[in-house]
Amino acid sequence: MRFDDYFDFDSLPWPFNPSGRRRPRPRRPRRRWRWLERGDLKFAILALIRDRPMHGYEVMQVLEEESAGSYKASPGSVYPTLQLLEDLGYLDARSRNGRKVYSITDAGRAYLDANKDKVRSIFERVSEFSNRFFTRDVSALTRRISRLTRATFQGAVGWVEDEQLFSDMKGVLDRAVKDMEAAWDAARERRQARKAAREGGSDAAEEPGEKAE
Repeated sequence: MRFDDYFDFDSLPWPFNPSGRRRPRPRRPRRRWRWLERGDLKFAILALIRDRPMHGYEVMQVLEEESAGSYKASPGSVYPTLQLLEDLGYLDARSRNGRKVYSITDAGRAYLDANKDKVRSIFERVSEFSNRFFTRDVSALTRRISRLTRATFQGAVGWVEDEQLFSDMKGVLDRAVKDMEAAWDAARERRQARKAAREGGSDAAEEPGEKAE
């Protein structure tokens, strides 16, 4: 089976497709998947802060993690919503280490209880999205990648003049890349060994530690 049996080069424009012509293809209706509909953000934020007090940036981080990286909340949506919830008396804000930390009030808990079906549907939508588009293992990977990215750029932005930190960060990332490549090499060896076993031993299984071609 050739690569172009899977990939439709004729659908590409010139210069990727020398003919430069696109073949008409039937359009299929697409559903735009959104796990936060209009008005849902205030319920999601209240539900998260009910578990523990958070500042605004932390709320954005947790929203991204809860959606397995598929939803990136913006400051322009999160901070006005936090202010609205505070104005309504559902959140209490206090300054802590130079940051405004929000905690839920009794009125906020009562509001969540009164809308528990709505809140449940929001997080069921998150779960359905993850089950449809991510396996459990892939979701765990995306959360770790998200945390690594945040930790890297927080350090890069906040400690620009610390040359030792930059050197340490590059070393950590270089080691992570090497470890990941080694994990892929080991996976290829296991796949090659399984393939040889399925073929009835016609191709000798590779010795442990031998790298597949």
